[in-house]
Amino acid sequence: MKLLKKITIILLMAFVGIQFIPTIRNQSVLILQTDFNNTFEVPNNIQRILKISCYDCHSNNTNYPWYNKIQPASWLLEKHIKEGKKELNFSEFGTYSKRRQKSKLKAVINQIRDDEMPLYSYALIHGETILSERNKKYLIDWLSKQKDGIQK
Repeated sequence: MKLLKKITIILLMAFVGIQFIPTIRNQSVLILQTDFNNTFEVPNNIQRILKISCYDCHSNNTNYPWYNKIQPASWLLEKHIKEGKKELNFSEFGTYSKRRQKSKLKAVINQIRDDEMPLYSYALIHGETILSERNKKYLIDWLSKQKDGIQK
């Protein structure tokens, strides 16, 4: 029993200790000229859907949840955001070449169609990010038109 108590105390101390390790926050008040919404004339309903379902992980403007300062959850969030922005950053979409923009839009359309985005693990906690069938159709139709309109 003493061993279990020691292990519990050590784990508790480690948990408290890691709370003091800071993470980099992905928050900016700036909306860049290169933002997706400035690159295309995005209707309000599409902007709203993208902001709720995509922008937290795929832009420079994350709206952090209540648990963002609790380790190790904060590390996981930071990792997801870093990977998401590496793959697609809506804040910098206008800096992409036309070819890359077209490719990214095609990938987004396919991932929405295949229910790969938003990530299941993220949507479990953030139910509001789950795309309804109607919103999927809006996004896919609108994004397809934009993709088809990009001239190389």
